[in-house]
Amino acid sequence: MTIDSSTMHETSPPGSGVPAGDPEDTGSDFARLAKRMATSGLLKRRPGYYVTRIGGVAVLYAGAWTAFAIIGSSWWQLIIAAVLGVMFSQIALVAHDIAHRQVFRLRRPSEVAGRIAGNLCVGMSYGWWQDKHTRHHANPNHEELDPDVNPDVLVWSTDQARAARGVARFVGRRQAFLFFPLLTLEGMNLHVASARALFRPVYKQRVLEAVMLGVHIVGYLAVLLLVLSPLQALAFLAVHQAVFGVYMGCTFAPNHKGMPTMKGDDRPDFLRRQVLTSRNVRGGWFIDLALGGLNYQIEHHLFPSMPTPHLRRARPIVQRYCEELDIKYTETGLISSYAQALRHLHEVGAPLRALRANPSV
Repeated sequence: MTIDSSTMHETSPPGSGVPAGDPEDTGSDFARLAKRMATSGLLKRRPGYYVTRIGGVAVLYAGAWTAFAIIGSSWWQLIIAAVLGVMFSQIALVAHDIAHRQVFRLRRPSEVAGRIAGNLCVGMSYGWWQDKHTRHHANPNHEELDPDVNPDVLVWSTDQARAARGVARFVGRRQAFLFFPLLTLEGMNLHVASARALFRPVYKQRVLEAVMLGVHIVGYLAVLLLVLSPLQALAFLAVHQAVFGVYMGCTFAPNHKGMPTMKGDDRPDFLRRQVLTSRNVRGGWFIDLALGGLNYQIEHHLFPSMPTPHLRRARPIVQRYCEELDIKYTETGLISSYAQALRHLHEVGAPLRALRANPSV
């Protein structure tokens, strides 16, 4: 499933979500939508919301570790491990908003807060994730340009399946069935990828990030081994990282997986590039809370710096505008979004299953 790239191309500064140039001058489809959004006031910051949200997450995070200290050496700690898996994910979602400058307008405070949340509290490199996520936003679902659809373990298109080797080739045959089990390893994968990235000279403040990441890792393991028996510590780590990985995967999987992909010179204009590759997830306040506002993925990709609480209000404006331009606006329920993603994974793995059934092909 690919996107028609016959429409005009536009460019946008990294992370801004807005093409360069004044809306009145460019006259592009997105510029007209951006003007409507600016008029609506939904691009204004919400400091009160983020003080409440970050404060609440911080209290729950500290409370979970306090409960850990009080309970001591006990198998009941596995409940705390699951709770901390959820809290790590919520902090990662806060770091996501910080990286998009939804919280702070300036780069410096955003980087400081992002490193505290990411490196120190979660053990995930803020610089590595920001670089990766910025490239994803610029070219969502582009097989060569979006790092989120690289065929490392899973394959995302039939072309990737045909070219797959090693682990991707083995997993790709049955990846729809292995998707959720593999997510239990995603938390550890984020930690390992973060540590590996710090050896690359392209990232800024590598020493600072490495120190903060090291403090997290050493402190985390020391606390487990000081309070728990070795077997309990191992079980705690397994449950904690599994819940963290599954939660993170379930937060991001509904957004783009199973949506149209691009490759080569396929690169429609900014508005269509973001809308046609993204999927919204319907739901009330609980879905908003659980997915951190990423259930409004279309609006978030169009306006990354828009505060999370404004995305719900931006949705009808974007939806009506897409109807005016006859652009497909995809929205579904949470379970349906996972079903669509899994069906897509199964379909694109067909060449690998056919090859196994008939190696001479």
